Amino acid sequence: MTSTSPAARQPHIVLIPGYWLGAWAWNEVIEKLTSAGVLATALTLPGLDPQDPQRTARTLDDQAEAIAEVLDELGGDAVLVAHSGANGPVSLALDRHPELIRRVIWVDSGPMANGGAYAPDLPMAVSELPLPDFDSLGQEASLDGLTDLQLARFRSKAVPEPAGVARRTVELTNAARHDVATTLICCSLPSAQILALAEQGHPMFSAVAQLTHMDMVDLPTGHWPMWSRPQELADAIRTAANSTN
Repeated sequence: MTSTSPAARQPHIVLIPGYWLGAWAWNEVIEKLTSAGVLATALTLPGLDPQDPQRTARTLDDQAEAIAEVLDELGGDAVLVAHSGANGPVSLALDRHPELIRRVIWVDSGPMANGGAYAPDLPMAVSELPLPDFDSLGQEASLDGLTDLQLARFRSKAVPEPAGVARRTVELTNAARHDVATTLICCSLPSAQILALAEQGHPMFSAVAQLTHMDMVDLPTGHWPMWSRPQELADAIRTAANSTN
């Protein structure tokens, strides 16, 4: 009787959406992955469920713990896919449970550095961050490739981000997180620019320079490629998830 090595088994892909989004944001990508025979699940993080009466009180630790629970259930053979602001809870989960993650795939995102935070100076009186108007949002993140219909769906389904999540500074202490196999899918910024910023110590990308086992994929589009280029994104995720490099 022969056994199948972890590297040969098909991993379970767990997709984590960024700010204002629930599992629904990955629907098109999930459809394309599963039609190709891939095991894939999307999560709605604590604080992003509009039916949760305690939604605004949810924390970054709550989100990281929700990810950890899924990792534990999957027994250490998961590939995490993190979009945008999901880098906070995913960085925490990676720091706490690197042995449970086969690979992490950052979609127009990247690992946070120790001490990083999305909005550390957010006043304590603020309880949540609603989705900004699209003119303002477009100045911070590229809306390229999105149709009016997709923007309307984004607006109608978006859930305000709990302020405690945005305000929280991440504390990362486990150097083993740097050694987890990593893929960066670069959309609104090309990979060459991200590498240059990482080498310069830019706060948003400095942690990239610490990765020991990384590859990069360029997928030029806006910041929400799960809507603007879902097939190409699904293909890139599937290829990265099954990579042995």
